[in-house]
Amino acid sequence: MNDTPTRIQVAGTAGTAPYEVLVGHQLLGELPALIGRGSHPSSTTAPSGGAARRSGVQRVAVLHPEALSATGEAVRADLAEQGYEAIAIQLPNAEEAKSAEVAAYCWSVLGQTHFTRSDVIVGIGGGATTDLAGFVAATWLRGVRWIAVPTTVLAMVDAAVGGKTGINTAEGKNLVGAFHPPAGVLCDLACLATLPVNDYVSGLAEIIKAGFIADPVILDLIEADPQAARTPEGPHTAELIERSIRVKAEVVSQDLKESGLREILNYGHTLAHAIEKNERYSWRHGAAVSVGMVFAAELGRLAGRLDDATADRHRAVLSSVGLPLTYKGDQWPRLLDTMKVDKKSRGDRLRFIVLDGLAKPTVLEGPDPALLVAAYGEVAK
Repeated sequence: MNDTPTRIQVAGTAGTAPYEVLVGHQLLGELPALIGRGSHPSSTTAPSGGAARRSGVQRVAVLHPEALSATGEAVRADLAEQGYEAIAIQLPNAEEAKSAEVAAYCWSVLGQTHFTRSDVIVGIGGGATTDLAGFVAATWLRGVRWIAVPTTVLAMVDAAVGGKTGINTAEGKNLVGAFHPPAGVLCDLACLATLPVNDYVSGLAEIIKAGFIADPVILDLIEADPQAARTPEGPHTAELIERSIRVKAEVVSQDLKESGLREILNYGHTLAHAIEKNERYSWRHGAAVSVGMVFAAELGRLAGRLDDATADRHRAVLSSVGLPLTYKGDQWPRLLDTMKVDKKSRGDRLRFIVLDGLAKPTVLEGPDPALLVAAYGEVAK
C-alpha cells in the first residue's frame, strides 16, 4: 500500500483561500499542520465565568456524531497531548444533526469555552456532520477556520469538498446555509472499512453522478466490476474517490457560490431533496439521488436533449450496484410543491440539470408541467 497520500488542490475563489484534499491512509497525523498554531495574548486570566486559556495555546473543537464518539474522543485526546486545548462536541447521528437547535447548542459550547477567531473546528463524520460543522464554523464570529475529516464515501466525494455548509428546516433541505470552504480535507480511506454496505453504496450515487456529468471513466470502472465497486476492498476504490473529488474540485475552483457552473453538481438533486424531505430524511441521500438522476435522464430524453443509450445507461449502472430506480407514484403533487422552493428555482420557474449527452450537463428551465409528469411516470412505482 502506498503511504503517500494523493493531494488534490482546490483553488481559492471569491476571496477564499485555496486548500488541499488529501486521500490516503493514516491521515490524522496531518491535522496539526492544518490547524497551525494561533497567537493569543500571554494571559492565563479567564474571562468572567470561563476557564483560563494557557498562554499561546490554540483551542480546537472536535465535532462528531454519537456513532463516532470513540473516534472523536481519541482525536480530542491526541490533540490535547500535542498541546492544544481540545474539546469534543457530540452531535446527533445523520440528518438529525442538521438543525438550528443543534447549531445553537454548538454555539453555546463555543461561547462557554471562549472560542476565538484564532481557534479551529474539526468535523469528523459523514455528510451531515461536515455540513453542520462547516455551518457552525461559518457563523461563529462570522467565520472561523475548519477542517473536514469525512468518514463516509458520500462525505468524501461531496459534502466535505466545496465549502457548501448548511442545516435543514421544516420547509426543506439545506435552505439555510453559507459558503465557507474548509482549510483542508482529510479523506482517510481506512474509515470506509467499517462502513455498513448500504451506506457505502449510497455514496456511490455521487460518484456515478460525477461520471455522468464530467468523467465517464468512472462509469467504465464501475461497469467493469459492479460488485467490486460496492466494497472498499475493490481494486478501484481509491481511483473512484479521487476522480470524483477532482470533478468537484475543478467545478468549485471556478464557481464557489453556484453562480453558474456549480449548478451541474446538482444533477439529480432537485427531485432527490424533495424525496428526502417527503421521507423525513429517513432515506439515504444517495438512494434519493439515484432516483433523481433517473428522473433527470428521463426528463432530458423526453425533452429531446439526451440520447436513449445514455438515458438507459443510468438505470443500468445504478441498478448494477444496488441503488434504487423508483419512488412512490402517488407522491408527485407533494414532491412538486417541495421542488418549487428548491434553491435552483427562480421565482415560479423550476430549473433542472439535464444532459445534452454524456458529460454535457446543461440547465432545463421552466419545463412544461406535462413533461415533468411524464418523466416522473418513468420512475413511479
